[in-house]
Amino acid sequence: MTLDPETDLKLERVVDAPRDLLWLCWTTPEHIKNFFIPAPHKVTECDLDLRVGGRFNTVFEVDGQRMDNRGVFLEIDPGKKLVFTDGYTEGWKPAEKPFMTAILLLEDVGEGKTRYTAIARHPTKDIREQHEQMGFHEGWGIVLDQLVGYVKGLKG
Repeated sequence: MTLDPETDLKLERVVDAPRDLLWLCWTTPEHIKNFFIPAPHKVTECDLDLRVGGRFNTVFEVDGQRMDNRGVFLEIDPGKKLVFTDGYTEGWKPAEKPFMTAILLLEDVGEGKTRYTAIARHPTKDIREQHEQMGFHEGWGIVLDQLVGYVKGLKG
């Protein structure tokens, strides 16, 4: 996949977690609530319809404030690739202020490890810069660490 340095951000790591459990966590509302935003913030609601055009809606609680996030799935390759965006909501209704499209890639690398790649594609260079300054790499890294810790609890 070709990235555009003007508008794309990428986090890639090999993690000690099996691809099937990472996928399960990313596609199940009860699991998403346990990792999807850096602690101490919380996901208080999650509503998924796991199909192209289906909803990917979450509600965050950040510093006591409610943040509604509405989006849709654009591409689903079970166990390998998940693409979603806030550029549209269910029914392909365009969002007023789209922020990004997220691409999650999962690849087995052996011995229960997975190459985890998260890409955030933004509509403009300014929005990408805003996301980077908000702490994209740190925040998405924390989310990944939380996910891997959560998966280890599921395995045990």
